[in-house]
Amino acid sequence: MTDFEKQGEELRTKAKEVVLKFMKSMNNKGLTQTDIFRECGLDWGDHSNAKSTQQQYWVVALLRQLEKENQIFRDEAKKWRLL
Repeated sequence: MTDFEKQGEELRTKAKEVVLKFMKSMNNKGLTQTDIFRECGLDWGDHSNAKSTQQQYWVVALLRQLEKENQIFRDEAKKWRLL
């Protein structure tokens, strides 16, 4: 693993920690992907060819990874919750 790959893995781990901490602070209130994205400071704002809504794809992967790790789930209202 290269140093850059290691740093990327550390960033992904930290991002997951931030998201889980935020979700815990919300007392398991159902949260939208957008809520999580913005409230965790992952939004870089609108830029040419990189609007805020397009930036959320990274968070989709993060949420799906947490789901795969059995830490969160998506309820019937399509909101994310802690398990």
